[in-house]
Amino acid sequence: MRRLDGAEEAELMATAHALADAAREATLMHFRRRGLTADTKETARFDPVTVADRLSEERMRAILAARRPQDGILGEEYGRTTGQSGLTWVLDPIDGTRGYLSGTPTWGVLISVADAQGPLFGLIDQPYIRERFEGGFGRAEVNGPMGRAELQARPPRPLSEAIVMTTFPEVGSPVEGAAFRRVADKARLVRYGNDCYAYALIAAGQIDLVIEAGLQAYDVQAPIAVIEAAGGVVTDWEGRPCHDGGRVLAAANAAIHAEALALLRG
Repeated sequence: MRRLDGAEEAELMATAHALADAAREATLMHFRRRGLTADTKETARFDPVTVADRLSEERMRAILAARRPQDGILGEEYGRTTGQSGLTWVLDPIDGTRGYLSGTPTWGVLISVADAQGPLFGLIDQPYIRERFEGGFGRAEVNGPMGRAELQARPPRPLSEAIVMTTFPEVGSPVEGAAFRRVADKARLVRYGNDCYAYALIAAGQIDLVIEAGLQAYDVQAPIAVIEAAGGVVTDWEGRPCHDGGRVLAAANAAIHAEALALLRG
């Protein structure tokens, strides 16, 4: 992992918050506005993108061009820009565009800065309720309507007492869905459709597990940074690093991670 001094860590954190502030403004310009439409990125299923997705990423990229031109960028809407510093900003301008279109406040903006080994610092920001979760460089905090508080994932409890979340009931392929149900069938409560906000709830100590498949790097790098800073564990379904996406198992602690991992492996 790249070594950074305190001044550079502070600059990276300040830049991340500046990006999140810009994305808040851009996304709220269109949220719950009549007439908002979406294009779809795929023909086989509805994978929406709106003018707000594009505007949010454009504004974040403009800030990075001014403040951190030496860094790379990986964004959902405009792809990869190569840098020279060894650091890459990973941006999801609206994670949960389906929720955004529906008017629910469970979408978010995901921002992280990573080196070759994975994310160093990340933000999960929910603009509408003004709640921002951050993790990395020795920080694990949430700041929102109830003030500022330390993030701490919940301690171990059996899967039979746990709360599990995922975005889509089918999870992924039929095989992946069956693996998810092996975990879900043993949990006390299963909830669907919270997109990135579910990962924030792990860091906040509210839930125990998030299980998903088919993710991209920009879907998961910020949540990894925030959850790990709060004491949680995030891997793929084989227990390996997952900062490039794929099948993701996020857990509040090592004990429930191990219990869920054994069931996912079947």
